[in-house]
Amino acid sequence: MSTKKILVVSAHPEPRSLNGALTSFAIEHLRAAGHEVRVSDLYAMKWKSTVDADDVPDHAGDGPLDVLAAHEHATLAGRLTSDVAAEQEKLRWSDAVVLQFPMWWFSFPAILKGWVDRVFTNAFAHGPAVPPPYTEGAALGGRRALLSVTIGGRASAFTDRGVHGALADLLFPIQHGVLWFTGMAPLEPFAVYGTVDLPADEYAAARREYARRLDGLFTDEPVPFRSLVGDYDRDMRLLPGAEAPGTTGLDLHRRP
Repeated sequence: MSTKKILVVSAHPEPRSLNGALTSFAIEHLRAAGHEVRVSDLYAMKWKSTVDADDVPDHAGDGPLDVLAAHEHATLAGRLTSDVAAEQEKLRWSDAVVLQFPMWWFSFPAILKGWVDRVFTNAFAHGPAVPPPYTEGAALGGRRALLSVTIGGRASAFTDRGVHGALADLLFPIQHGVLWFTGMAPLEPFAVYGTVDLPADEYAAARREYARRLDGLFTDEPVPFRSLVGDYDRDMRLLPGAEAPGTTGLDLHRRP
């Protein structure tokens, strides 16, 4: 496999945690395979997670803050804050992105959501100045993406009949609404369950499986999400009859 460039984004406040261990493992494993790796450890960076007027230095304080318009202007003018600009440069550099995080309240931590909110600006990751979303040619197209998520609950609770709902449905807003929206090809997520007291043998098994998933970062088939161009009408609704019989819910947006 040729050398690739991979950005690992880590979101856990404790470096000695399972997430910290998985982050270190991914970095070491990918580098041992010959890849270039850059890291954004959001807690270590003390990442500012809120979008406000401080993100757009040219904003006139006497008027309302239109975030989309202000982001677009600052992005096109090269006037974003240095921390945001640095993360955008990492994304431009990358061939793949690995997001490492614990599932907190059925989503990713606020600091990682804040990374997306501030870094995926209008005119960089989406917007009228870039190709349409939900396509391979969208703003961040050509990149692979892998979610590595730790979950305190048992695996059976995150299934179609599990009390929490299927993991694919819970992660749909991230997989589809963040990654695929911007053109990245998301892989099936890697998840470690029952992490409150994870036995040593289960951690060893998780490492082995994670190594396999990292090895397949550029060869595994991505989630087959549909393209906005060709699968949806002008109102962005799935074309009639495009789904397999009996398909409902979020599965409608996966190709049969």
